[in-house]
Amino acid sequence: MTSFTDRPSAEHSYTDRHWQSGDGLTLHFRDYAGPEGGLPILCLPGLTRNARDFEGLAERLMGRWRVICPDMRGRGDSAYAKNSSTYNPLQYVADINALLEQEGITRFIAVGTSLGGLMTMLLAMVEPARIAGAVLNDIGPVIEPEGLARIRDYVGQGGTFPTWMHAARALEEDQSGAFPDYQAADWLAMAKRVMVLNANGRIVYDYDMKIAEPFEKPGGEAGVDLWPGLEGLAQVPVLLIRGALSDILSPETLGQMTRRLPRAEAVTVPHIGHAPTLDEPEAAEAIERLLARVATSVA
Repeated sequence: MTSFTDRPSAEHSYTDRHWQSGDGLTLHFRDYAGPEGGLPILCLPGLTRNARDFEGLAERLMGRWRVICPDMRGRGDSAYAKNSSTYNPLQYVADINALLEQEGITRFIAVGTSLGGLMTMLLAMVEPARIAGAVLNDIGPVIEPEGLARIRDYVGQGGTFPTWMHAARALEEDQSGAFPDYQAADWLAMAKRVMVLNANGRIVYDYDMKIAEPFEKPGGEAGVDLWPGLEGLAQVPVLLIRGALSDILSPETLGQMTRRLPRAEAVTVPHIGHAPTLDEPEAAEAIERLLARVATSVA
């Protein structure tokens, strides 16, 4: 049901829509229209990211597929939690279940980047039949300690910037190792995905700094053994994407994942660390192959 707060706009290719969490937060998602009655694609973002991360993917697929891009609690246009302990993967999955229930979605294709991939595996652990296909972007049941330490170092550190170019340069200083081929325009585009202009005219990261509090604790990245969740995807087409420079997903873990998923395709994106944007040609073409396989399997 469309509420009075939902905002279709001639300026955008999506509708801004909302849903309610079980603990009363108003959460936001972008809804890119597709064929009525078709399988929707649910795009789940990384720890500090938001719906804007999937803009390129959604605009390529809209019309052919309905694409739903939520902002998880504490990110983007979703409300911040009163209790920071609710910033955890199990709560995020509960929030997504509330969205699926509101929209009457019983089956979907999941696209999960980093934390979003952990959420996808948690969803598959409980009700695998709901997932018709999945993309796990630079994430697996084993997270490399080096990458986890790097994330814990920067999450919740904040920072404000006077201009978008200052913000872009700060990102380049922090993340050039993961994106060595990026030029100024790429860093500027990334800044506009992960930051926002605040009421004081400063550019700030677009998430609640308190999301770092539970993540800093041991097990805060997921808290459960995710191999059963991965194996919950064994009966459907799966795409496993790894950035060649990733410090989160190792080649060894990727190899184990492909052995456990008979219908998986593994793709490595060159010259990219954690995490591919899914706009790289290798990733974009592989996603089209996955969607063709899903369409064939559900026909």
